[in-house]
Amino acid sequence: MRKWFFMLAVIVILVLVGFRSVQHQIGGSGTKHVKTETEQEAAKQGGASAKPEDESPSKEESLYLDVSSNQVHLGNLLLVNKDHPVSGDAVKKDVVNLFDHKDLMEGYSLLDAHIMLSEDLARHFMTMVDAARKDGVDHFLISSGYRDFDKQEELYKEKGSEYALPAGASEHNLGLSMDIGSSLKEMDKAPEGKWLKENAWKYGFILRYPEDKISITGIQYEPWHFRYVGLPHSAVMYEKNMALEEYLDYLKQQGKITETVEGKTYEIAYYPSADMEKIDNPASANYEISGDNIDGVIVTTEKEQAAE
Repeated sequence: MRKWFFMLAVIVILVLVGFRSVQHQIGGSGTKHVKTETEQEAAKQGGASAKPEDESPSKEESLYLDVSSNQVHLGNLLLVNKDHPVSGDAVKKDVVNLFDHKDLMEGYSLLDAHIMLSEDLARHFMTMVDAARKDGVDHFLISSGYRDFDKQEELYKEKGSEYALPAGASEHNLGLSMDIGSSLKEMDKAPEGKWLKENAWKYGFILRYPEDKISITGIQYEPWHFRYVGLPHSAVMYEKNMALEEYLDYLKQQGKITETVEGKTYEIAYYPSADMEKIDNPASANYEISGDNIDGVIVTTEKEQAAE
């Protein structure tokens, strides 16, 4: 009798355990989860099921860049003059005293120990003067670099409007320009000036105030004043003989251009500020954005080369 009682107890325990196992498999609610049509299709393709509607990326996020309105006043292509002064946010953040950074002074000298420059700009300049040295041109010096607004205003009051610009209206306040001289002779006659006039564009620099563009820039010819805009812009400006003002107008008129420089192909697209929420997300991860300091932005994308 005890044997049968013991066997009955075991059977009851097994039944209870089996019931709980089945209940666990179908869920606490007692209803088995049935895959939706989307989940079934995803499972067939070996992918994850679709995200809930509120978690999926929006069309805006996937197609367009997120660009702030302040971008109009930031970047390497800013036009700076009396009508379009430098914004405080636009000033390069890596400005240093060159005399205190000997590693940034290879291949050239300074007019004095107080000259300041963007560290990034100084490295671009060193690359350029190194190339000039290989061509036998090696007497470069920097006579002026970055100036803060107070220094610019002081210079303006001291020299007057014929020689200097008011604070904020000078490219020197931006941190992307420098006055380059020669220790041999005046820049328009020195080998350094001639070499830069023909080769500076290869390294992202432009002669900012050419002799034949006075009516456009509003500034007298300055063979010593060079500005960094970067490639491919410097190459296009050199090829088309354009001042920065002309180049920005050209981009605005064209909307989008494609240029090939030194084997690399670039797409350069202009967007007016009114369309900044609809700036196409570049297909390549290698792109730059710059404002024009007027009413638009330029997106420069290096197009990926097709595999051979």
